[in-house]
Parts: sequence; structure tokens; C-alpha cells
Amino acid sequence: MDTQSLLDITPFNWPAIFTALACGTIIGIERQLRGKPAGIRTSALIILGTYIFMACSIYVSQEANMSDPSRIIGQVITGIGFLGAGVMLSKGRSVYGVTSAATIWTLAAVGVCIGIGQLGSAFKLSFVVVVILFGVDLFEDYSQHLGRHMQSRYSNWRNRDDE
Repeated sequence: MDTQSLLDITPFNWPAIFTALACGTIIGIERQLRGKPAGIRTSALIILGTYIFMACSIYVSQEANMSDPSRIIGQVITGIGFLGAGVMLSKGRSVYGVTSAATIWTLAAVGVCIGIGQLGSAFKLSFVVVVILFGVDLFEDYSQHLGRHMQSRYSNWRNRDDE
């Protein structure tokens, strides 16, 4: 057995696999550092798994003359929805884990991008996801601080008028 056949993983390809692992790591690091569900390992596996399903779907559709390989995308979305629902928790009137569930759903979307051959777009979208997760968190902290500051100024102004 030669090295060429040993490294052949048709219908998959190594650049796509490495892209899936890199994108999962990019997004997973942000989640891991914040102590959130779906860290590096989970993120990489979700993207890799979605890519594998997409590559298999495309391969089978070409080999068996199937008419609609895009049905796999719909099934991935449904399955990932169940996975995301598993990380959400309801406590009283609050629901926790919605951002983690949305992140898991987005991880699958990045895997679909890789599956259809858009490796560069997958990298770019991974960075967009991190910017959203990190940037919006900073904005929320700032807006809460600003809101507390405005509330305190309003209270001081109102108390001064009551005197």
C-alpha cells in the first residue's frame, strides 16, 4: 500500500477537514475562555460533522444521480436544533444558554459552507461569529453601565426637584 492511497479520503479532502478544525477552534476558544458550553472540542466536532454529512450527500448525489442533495442541509438544521435545545435551560422566568444554542446552529452553518467548498468564506464567517460573541458582549456591558449612569442622574435630578 503506497502513501498516496493511505492519505486518500475520498469523498472528503484534507484542506476542508483542516478548515473545519481551524474554524471550530477559532469559535471554540471564545466559548472555552468564557466557560460556556460548546468549547473547542465540541465546536470543532460540530463543524467537522456537518462537513462530513455535506460531503457524503454531494458524493452520493453524484454517484447515485439523486436529484436533491440539499435535503441534507435541512436535516442538519433540524438535528442541530435538537442539539442546541439541549444546552438551553429554563429557570423561573429566565432562559439560559440561548446564545450557546445559537452558536451551535451557526457552527453547523460554517460546516455547510465548508461542505459546499467555500473554505475562505467559512474562515471569514468564523471570525464574524467571534466578533459578534465578543463585541456584542462588550456593547451590552457598556450599555448596562450607561443605563445605570443615566438612571442615577435621573434619580438625582428628580430628587432635587422634589426638595
